[in-house]
Amino acid sequence: MRVQNEPAWLLHHRPFQDASRILEVLSRNHGRLSLVARGSRSGRSRLKGFLRPFAPLQLSWVARSELGTLTGADRLGTPITLSGEALMAGYYVNELILHLVHRHDPQPELFAAYGAAIEGLQGSERVPARLREFELELLRLLGFALDLGREADTDTALEPAGTYEYRIEHGPVPVRDREGPMIFTGAELLAICDRDLEDPAVLRAAGRLLRDVIAFHLGGKELKSRKVLMDMRKRAERRM
Repeated sequence: MRVQNEPAWLLHHRPFQDASRILEVLSRNHGRLSLVARGSRSGRSRLKGFLRPFAPLQLSWVARSELGTLTGADRLGTPITLSGEALMAGYYVNELILHLVHRHDPQPELFAAYGAAIEGLQGSERVPARLREFELELLRLLGFALDLGREADTDTALEPAGTYEYRIEHGPVPVRDREGPMIFTGAELLAICDRDLEDPAVLRAAGRLLRDVIAFHLGGKELKSRKVLMDMRKRAERRM
């Protein structure tokens, strides 16, 4: 298979042989795939310093097996500059894609959602909200959408003043308990359902909910970027 000028994002790269790299790529029409960029670590390669995350790319490759071979690359736009917490958030988004998205499964909607998320992180002061919005959209596109508006067993609308336990792969269930890692008010779940994350309490609730849901779908895999993000936030809180 030969592909020409395909819009793509580089998610991750690692050394391969003496001067090459293996690229983990998210493409618009061919999904997630691996490509070997031969000679790209050589000092004479025009690709050195060119192939990096958060830069919109246009790639060409030929594939005779699971691992394709890069045959051409150009920038498709201005690289997105991320720093600090936003940079680690970008790496977290990349890790989610790498661990949750199957290879060779074309999802143009996911490609668009990824681009919007990375662009939204640039210069944003709402990094946690941007991440929660992307997590909700990613789960929806992968077929794991959260049903947060109705009780799981009765299909009745949630009461804003009610208290519910969210049970993964089941949904919200009314409970008497007021505290617990997956216990929320109806108002919080309804706001998360509407992606209305302006209220700090709702944003914290969304973080609790999505942390456990995503951990479930990761099947025990640990994300390095999430740990770094949490450490950064703890240090920032101690300085306040």
